[in-house]
Amino acid sequence: MNATLLLRPPLRRSADTTPALSPRYQPTQLELPYRPSGDVSPQTEPLPSLQQVQSPALISIRNLRVSFEQNGRIVPILHGIDLEIQQGEAVGIVGESGCGKSITWLAILGLLGKQARVEGSARLKDQEILNATPQAITQIRGKRIAMIFQDPSSSLNPAHRIGTQVAEAVALHQGLGRQAAKAEAKRLLERVRIPNAAQRLQAYPHELSGGMNQRVMIAIALAGKPDLLVADEPTTALDATVQAQIIDLLKEIRVDSGMALALISHDLGVIADVSDRVMVMYAGRVVESAATDRLFSAPMHPYTRGLIAALPDLESENGRLEAIMGTVPEAGKLPSGCGFRPRCQHASDSCASAVPPLLPMVQGHHVACLKADVQ
Repeated sequence: MNATLLLRPPLRRSADTTPALSPRYQPTQLELPYRPSGDVSPQTEPLPSLQQVQSPALISIRNLRVSFEQNGRIVPILHGIDLEIQQGEAVGIVGESGCGKSITWLAILGLLGKQARVEGSARLKDQEILNATPQAITQIRGKRIAMIFQDPSSSLNPAHRIGTQVAEAVALHQGLGRQAAKAEAKRLLERVRIPNAAQRLQAYPHELSGGMNQRVMIAIALAGKPDLLVADEPTTALDATVQAQIIDLLKEIRVDSGMALALISHDLGVIADVSDRVMVMYAGRVVESAATDRLFSAPMHPYTRGLIAALPDLESENGRLEAIMGTVPEAGKLPSGCGFRPRCQHASDSCASAVPPLLPMVQGHHVACLKADVQ
């Protein structure tokens, strides 16, 4: 069963509540990439993993590549994504539309269709996902990895009551009988803070608000007690108050259950509020990855710096917002070398020679930029 989460346009938070607007980094323009004190010269070889840990990762993605067949030719979409998420960790995945954030997880869960070519490796603990049988991947979806998408109205069946749909997910993943599944459905609605849960079980989706339907989708996602919840823009189209409530609910559930969270968003305020670590994607590649506090206080890739510079600062007297000129290149029409080169104020001829690899600059901070070590 599809489980869905929603996301709305960017949530902006004040400087004292999120590192995204921290006074430690208040850019007035897209400057040369930041370089902290000390030796941060990149290593000569890419690090084999994005995070050095003692315990095995909950999920480990290596060299994930996705392409589609279009008009008789192969169009590459993802160009070798590496990502690890630990048990209980919250990882934010940020970037403009068209950067490949959602495609990454749809590929992992086998939801891209037959025209997609998916290569690489995705291991959920000791199980390889990408070459799993249809029966095996069905057992993984919802039960070990649940995903909620942007629009709950497209996932909830308008012809069935809320209770029927939640109980169906419970019965599927927990193997409960009809009455037990109904009781568990009521408990799940209460868990996601839906008032009058017994009455809401009898309601149809059109009788609930967008925020309530989103809570229903979170309840459905929790029915399988997943190890990892992937939230794809979970607050789109919600007003600011409801958006904050949904985000707080996700944070609370994560702490209580110990599950990991992969939060996909274009909203840096939400990412800063929820994530332990942030991965920035551009044109199908990871261009920067770091702990959340470090990424917002000391971004090193020009694209990341541009995204942060575009955030409104409530303490600033400057009414104008910074903007990154241009748009994300169309799939299959990437420029030579660095994909961000046509939009970068610091690009040079060397940036066109080769795609910069994702290299470690300081502990836990990885950047794909030839000029990331420039003072």
